Amino acid sequence: MANQTIQYALPQDGGLIDRDSIPLDILGRFEKLPTFIYKNESEAVNVLADRIVADINATADGLFSIALTSGNTPRGIYRELVDRYRKGEVSFRNVEVFSLDEFYPIAPLEPNSRNFRIHDEFLNHVDILPENVHLPDCKLPISQMQAHCEEYERRIEKIDLMIIGVGKQGQLGFNEAGSYPNSFTRLVQLSYASRKVQSKLFPSFNETPSMAVTMGLGTIMKARKIVVMAWGEGKSDAVVRLVEGSFSEDIPATLLQTHRNVSLVVDENAAQKLTRMRSPWLVGDCNWTRKFTRKAVVWLSQKVGKPVLKLTHQDYMENSLGPLLESRQATSYDINIEVFNDLQHTITGWPGGKPDADDSTRPVKSVPFPKRVLIFSPHPDDDVISMGGTFIRLFHQGHDVHVAYETSGNYAVHDDVVLQHFDTARELGLNSPYDHVKFLIANKKAGQPEPMELRQIKAAIRRGESRGAVASFGLNPDTHTHFLNLPFYETGTEKKNPLSEADIEIIRQLMEQIKPHQIYLAGDLSDPHGTHRICTEAVLEAFRQLVAQKESWTSECHLWLYRGAWQEWDLDMVDMAVPLSPDEMLKKRHAIYKHLSQKDIVPFPGNDNREFWQRAEERTQHTAQLYDALGMAEYQAIEVFVEMDNGFFRQN
Repeated sequence: MANQTIQYALPQDGGLIDRDSIPLDILGRFEKLPTFIYKNESEAVNVLADRIVADINATADGLFSIALTSGNTPRGIYRELVDRYRKGEVSFRNVEVFSLDEFYPIAPLEPNSRNFRIHDEFLNHVDILPENVHLPDCKLPISQMQAHCEEYERRIEKIDLMIIGVGKQGQLGFNEAGSYPNSFTRLVQLSYASRKVQSKLFPSFNETPSMAVTMGLGTIMKARKIVVMAWGEGKSDAVVRLVEGSFSEDIPATLLQTHRNVSLVVDENAAQKLTRMRSPWLVGDCNWTRKFTRKAVVWLSQKVGKPVLKLTHQDYMENSLGPLLESRQATSYDINIEVFNDLQHTITGWPGGKPDADDSTRPVKSVPFPKRVLIFSPHPDDDVISMGGTFIRLFHQGHDVHVAYETSGNYAVHDDVVLQHFDTARELGLNSPYDHVKFLIANKKAGQPEPMELRQIKAAIRRGESRGAVASFGLNPDTHTHFLNLPFYETGTEKKNPLSEADIEIIRQLMEQIKPHQIYLAGDLSDPHGTHRICTEAVLEAFRQLVAQKESWTSECHLWLYRGAWQEWDLDMVDMAVPLSPDEMLKKRHAIYKHLSQKDIVPFPGNDNREFWQRAEERTQHTAQLYDALGMAEYQAIEVFVEMDNGFFRQN
């Protein structure tokens, strides 16, 4: 079902003319290894699966040897290869597999192990022979691990194809910063940052292994062919360092620049910081639409450190933007004024439209007023973290605002938070099942789904926090909050189920009930299999189905994409910017504070240990500073949104 839904991608406007016909040598003139960019992960893995199947089928003698790993990155290609096998397009009986890495210590059947996940997602579903599957044995005593790693290395006589992802810090497998180029299979100590990232697979950080076995960089470089995959904008920094940066031992993946047969396969979101995507006028002729012109001028303004209205003809010419002036037959002053006004018109204090006002240059029409507004929040706090100021303003300006919490968010509640709630009830003399809950927690099994009863308790905690957050600024939580509890999320583990029609139907019914004039939803693209993205694709698919049914209200409904606590929209993409006063910032902060289970200890912080309210405030303040630097009015903070063209749904 998930493959039939809309594959969400950022809105495109302008850019390179006939990009597909430009030779790769020209298109990738700033790139140090062959890079193939596809619209989305689904398109990329289809092409990649074609190549892998062809290579396997072309193997006449001996075994075709593949090295692979687990995690979110290869999940799509494994699913596609299994599908090809089921269709009879390929057999894996002449394939042998080596695992790139594994946690240590860990049992092979433990659900958090690489071994288990590779089997669960791929090997168990194809006809590979058990004797051709080679995985590190990470239950051995540490005294035997060096000899075991050396033996594992000797068994790797050849690797015909290595399928590998790249970590956010440029890691390959568990080869972290400082790994030496001729390293081989070995036991390594995991950094604090890597353990933090991996801790989402385990009950807690303390129970996350501190060591791992990994093929070394020298082992990886022995492969005849290497395919590196990266999906989502969360990998964009690693991709640009890998492709356009210089070799550095601090970024192990850059060693791949010296391999004789390596290619990088990425989606547009992971590639967005490459020169051909970020500033394509440096590699070819462009179609200078209004938004694309804004992209170039904002880039130029930030590059030379001048407000838009101070940019000169010389600034344009010295930074490869002469073709913009020529194609538009305009002076730098004309372009400056156009872009300045374009940016100025994104700013509005009336996100639902200002009644009885001239709306010809405003991002939102003044009628109808008031509007019915539906805010989709993937987790129970994304609404106030990501667009809390706009949420509060919409409500106080008289609109009929509803918020839908798409998932229960129970996976992000720590056990000690649960115990604290029940201990408080016990101290109040209430009939608290504290000892029973403590028993449930103590008897959880590592890698297994949490008990349903415990998950329901955690979901209730998050519902109460969400209700308190919206009540803090006056919204009625009984009538205007909707807890959807989408089924895909309810696995009790880090790995979620694929999106299904049941998820989409829940959203569709809510839309039909409210018939909103505005829909706000998460626009995050960091992970093709992440909760935010799955929720977004569910909303888009539900809306597409309603458009196809010719529901009359859909033609007047506008979809606005917000970003989460992790990233923000680039200014060239922004369609609406809502400035926040210091008082509104405080109200937003207080609403975020209501999510006590997420406060002080951020469940999945990555490398960012700030609390969510800190991230949200610094992000919106930074956006205001960027507007200020371009010459706009100076505001305390700004929340920004991208509008999704309604015509998109009539074409899909």
